Amino acid sequence: MSLSSTVRMVLAKPHPAGKPFIYAGAAVAILGGLVLGGWVFWPATFFTLFCLYFFRDPERVVPTRHHAVVAPADGRVVLVGPAVPPAELGLGDAPRQRVAIFLSVLDVHVNRAPIEGRITKIAYRHGAFVNAALDKASEENERNALAIRTTDGRDFAVVQIAGLIARRIVCTVREGDMVNTGERFGIIRFGSRTDLYLPEGVKPLVHVGQTMIGGETVIAELPPVVAPR
Repeated sequence: MSLSSTVRMVLAKPHPAGKPFIYAGAAVAILGGLVLGGWVFWPATFFTLFCLYFFRDPERVVPTRHHAVVAPADGRVVLVGPAVPPAELGLGDAPRQRVAIFLSVLDVHVNRAPIEGRITKIAYRHGAFVNAALDKASEENERNALAIRTTDGRDFAVVQIAGLIARRIVCTVREGDMVNTGERFGIIRFGSRTDLYLPEGVKPLVHVGQTMIGGETVIAELPPVVAPR
């Protein structure tokens, strides 16, 4: 990544979900600093700057290939392999390929649609807040799951999973909404994970340890639908 690209990403406008934190931190820094001095001003200023960085929402260049499946989040791939999608989505109990992306506090936390389609189901479930990098986080942690159906009838599942210090999952779409590939659909605050379940017969093109760029990195390619004879 070039220096100019890095600067643009760091200085990107914040996501609306971060504005209350940014405004509150700035208010405490200014008012608290005037009344109580530096011991309030400097920590509050640091918190405000951290929130500006954490909630950054850079623009992304989405691949133009119609059948490209893109990463739903920034971060590091921690799991690739067969897994059953969340039961609450009603997608059956057959394992399908899953790509799990761990987001550290330094990653962009805006979630993006992996493919163009219609949101057929959204299901939120309360849970624990264990380390999101662990496999058991898919089952135990608080999560928000979305099912997306493409125009040719293939179902994807995207799951926003709270992490060790994450306490708020934000989803900005509703059931029935149409989303475009790479379109923003939510954000998870302060460390988390995003799982993508691919349709049957679709193989992931990424491996554990790879770094993802949400809305840009191609995770898989949809093969053509074969019409029955």
